[in-house]
Amino acid sequence: MYLSAEKKADLFKNHGRLKSETDTGSPESQIALFTYRIQHLTEHLKINKKDHSSRLSLLKLVGKRRSLLNYLIKNDIERYRAIIAELGIRK
Repeated sequence: MYLSAEKKADLFKNHGRLKSETDTGSPESQIALFTYRIQHLTEHLKINKKDHSSRLSLLKLVGKRRSLLNYLIKNDIERYRAIIAELGIRK
């Protein structure tokens, strides 16, 4: 499995707002999780070009991440800038 419980806990610990393994609800931790899944699906689709169900899932994940980033822009621009720099993604 590409995303084990230990990997999820590590993502939440490194990128969550409270920097704890149980901080699963903050936008930063969800954005980090979505980014990891997006990177995995992107690599999968480079190999399997005709996998349209995975492509649809990728587009849905990108939309969810975008909506969370828009939420952060509206409420706390500094947190938005921090997570963008930390994950290396841009608008």
